[in-house]
Amino acid sequence: QVQLVESGGGLVQPGGSLRLSCAASGRTSISYAMGWFRQAPGKEREFVGAISVSGLSTYYADSVKGRFTISRGNAKNTVALQMNSLKPEDTAVYFCAALAGPFSHYDRSWSYDYWGQGTQVTVSS
Repeated sequence: QVQLVESGGGLVQPGGSLRLSCAASGRTSISYAMGWFRQAPGKEREFVGAISVSGLSTYYADSVKGRFTISRGNAKNTVALQMNSLKPEDTAVYFCAALAGPFSHYDRSWSYDYWGQGTQVTVSS
């Protein structure tokens, strides 16, 4: 089993920045592709971004492209999400996820094997 723990959420004004982090523990002898998803109240969970095992490939939802950056940390199976120019519509619970299988469906939640508990991001003045 793998446990994922997110950190870094909070309240920020529109136009501000936040950096989310996610660290895996447990069965971390293998490397996982990592993804971020978010879920706003009353809405379905949606893809935000993903990064391959090597870190060489990254993908983003159109809604965050150019504003958010996903990166792998120096420690194995750690990932960060740098969020800039935040908008009220970015308000959601953000989830980190780890994918052990093929990376071809990186934007689909069902592809991911492990999930964190989520961290709240609120963008409001």
